[in-house]
Amino acid sequence: MKRCVVAGHICLDLIPEIDHAFDLVPGRLYEVGPAVMATGGAVSNTGVALHLLGVPTTLMGKIGDDAFGAAVRTVLRGYGAELDRGLVVAPGGITSYTVVVNIPGRDRTFLHCPGANHTFGAEDVAPAGLAGAALFHFGYPPIMARTYADGGRELEAIFRKAKDAGLSTSLDLVMPDPSGPSGRADWPAVLARTLPLTDVFLPSADELLFMLDRDHFGAGDRLAAPALSALTERLLGMGVAIAGLKLGSRGLFLRTGSAARLAAMGAAAPADCAAWAGRELWFPVFTIPKFVGATGAGDTTIAGFFAAFLRGQDPVGCGRFANAVGSCNVQTADALSGIKSWEETQALLDRGWATDPLTLSEAPGWRQDAATGVWFGPRDAGRG
Repeated sequence: MKRCVVAGHICLDLIPEIDHAFDLVPGRLYEVGPAVMATGGAVSNTGVALHLLGVPTTLMGKIGDDAFGAAVRTVLRGYGAELDRGLVVAPGGITSYTVVVNIPGRDRTFLHCPGANHTFGAEDVAPAGLAGAALFHFGYPPIMARTYADGGRELEAIFRKAKDAGLSTSLDLVMPDPSGPSGRADWPAVLARTLPLTDVFLPSADELLFMLDRDHFGAGDRLAAPALSALTERLLGMGVAIAGLKLGSRGLFLRTGSAARLAAMGAAAPADCAAWAGRELWFPVFTIPKFVGATGAGDTTIAGFFAAFLRGQDPVGCGRFANAVGSCNVQTADALSGIKSWEETQALLDRGWATDPLTLSEAPGWRQDAATGVWFGPRDAGRG
């Protein structure tokens, strides 16, 4: 099994149990239930999920030498005795934390302190941790100030370090604070620097619209197929080999580049690049008995994609497994409690796990496979 490195943002998540809806009014007290304390951020959500799915994974993040930092290490060691070994401890630093307010019937609200993540740089990516790995995944530059400063020079240096070591690379985003420094960063410049060094890019549609098409920000999960195709075509043109957009309850939209670009990915390149080249696919989410919360849903969807990808599955298999892991995630309050093993997740798929309805009547040329629920686009080279 090929090894993965997951680097970038890590924090401690505090998730109070909220069983009824209310408006947050200044001066009021709201009684809530017990809190879940879990690790969060891309390093934990994607990295630990990969570990649970049977992929050997090295975690690289930065914490402080405070009580929250000790809690992060304790939680990680609960999943694997050595999972905290790659963390950098900043003397006197503050460990990042997030209070996740998950009011029923509404999207989540996050109260976030970036802490030591703001100082993460290329020197925190240890060469020994990269040695022998196949894939480098980096998450959440919008809440890591050093990575987006100066047009993304530090983020470019991080990705160049991974590419120089021969690894395939992946980038994930998180929504910037519109009124904060990250909201004012030059994201087109950051992505222009980084995407030529990025092999796989699977952001949420709205995160990407905020950065590249602000006029349509807020409509990401509602975009029609032609708009999604144009947006992913733009990403392929910026240099990535595999471009996907996470669409919440509408699933995952995926486009891929040429066989030559896929072959140049590095250590995790597909064995059959022809089967991956020129694909256009839309994967519906799977039907679940109860939606609890979406904390870490995007991160664990990415983990599912790479768990299948590093096992050599084709694009249809990777997209379906990605959504299967994401659909397991949203049935629990935190990011990781719902994640099952590779074998257990695959068994759910093998038993014919049904997908939620997804109608593409507004998009001529799309065809749905009745057995899997996957939609094949008019530009798809495989066409099912």
